[in-house]
Amino acid sequence: MKKSFYVMLSWASIIVLFFSSCSKTEIPGTSPTAGYTKITEGYATGAAAKVEVYTTAPVIYTGYTNLYIALYDSVSGSRIENANIQLTPMMDMGSMQHSSPFENPASAQAVNHLFPCSVVFLMPSAAGNWSVSVAVWVNGKWGSFSFPVTVTDPVKSTLKSFTALNNGTKYFVALINPMQPHVGINDMEIAIYKKESMMSYPAENGFTVLMEPEMPAMGHGSPNNVNPVAIGNGHYKGKVNFTMTGLWQVNLDFMMGADLADDTQFFEIEF
Repeated sequence: MKKSFYVMLSWASIIVLFFSSCSKTEIPGTSPTAGYTKITEGYATGAAAKVEVYTTAPVIYTGYTNLYIALYDSVSGSRIENANIQLTPMMDMGSMQHSSPFENPASAQAVNHLFPCSVVFLMPSAAGNWSVSVAVWVNGKWGSFSFPVTVTDPVKSTLKSFTALNNGTKYFVALINPMQPHVGINDMEIAIYKKESMMSYPAENGFTVLMEPEMPAMGHGSPNNVNPVAIGNGHYKGKVNFTMTGLWQVNLDFMMGADLADDTQFFEIEF
């Protein structure tokens, strides 16, 4: 009886150890990068950090691109959850170089183990060579990692530009949402950037945006739309109503105070 008790105890210990070890293993599908595409990895040597870069889609298109950066200690392999990150996108066209709009992570603290950021690629790679440099500051140490990016033009443009009638300044308008449109009310989000120089494209929050969706083939628009309004960092959010499937043209007018800046821009959205 005593022997049987010890045998049962041994088996119980094994079972406890088994489930205990399983609980420490990351469950498939719970990874913060599940569903993302890793586009590159490398080392920011001076910061002793391994850098992994992810996107939400396998193809990077001209326009607004979300990037997600994961950092790991290059010695221990443990995640780095607190770091300052600075992006520098660059297009080399041979005879000239220029940067593009970008958004660094909003916080030095990782969000679900990742540092969300973005780059607005202004043209496809057919015009030159894109690269993005990621500078990392961790515990007073600095290092950087640079990687090439292949950018493709989408079938329907998600990036527009215009020279403002009121001040002669060039602006870029990037479509962010809706990326998966459906019949009914959709979130509408754009980001606007000012071309200050070939290397500087600050966010622009000073526009009033008037929006009017229409379906050219059917000759009608839609009700219950909400004009995008500035929420900071160059982003404007509103609502757009698609009453049926097909090709929609979302017309946008840009005002600065009482002055018209542009009334020729539109995004085509088809689903």
